[in-house]
Amino acid sequence: MRLGAAADLGRYLRDRRLAVAMTQQQLAARAGVSRRWLSELESGKPTAEVGLVFKVVAALGLLVDIRPEPEPDVDLDDYLDSIGDDGTTP
Repeated sequence: MRLGAAADLGRYLRDRRLAVAMTQQQLAARAGVSRRWLSELESGKPTAEVGLVFKVVAALGLLVDIRPEPEPDVDLDDYLDSIGDDGTTP
């Protein structure tokens, strides 16, 4: 799943918590955070402490996978058309 903002992460974690039938209080206790802090995270708080976010992620049995964004597809015909006869770009 691609997450591009704190609000996306918060919604995903809330949805995951609900999918495993856990209350905010139960997840907060399992992760070692306050219920209020968890509520703010699920609401998309952009300044949530990263270390605590990882505790919540682990408490839900999730992993974080970070990788480079894929390169856009290049149309070879368009690229070749853009190269001049001498092999340089205009």
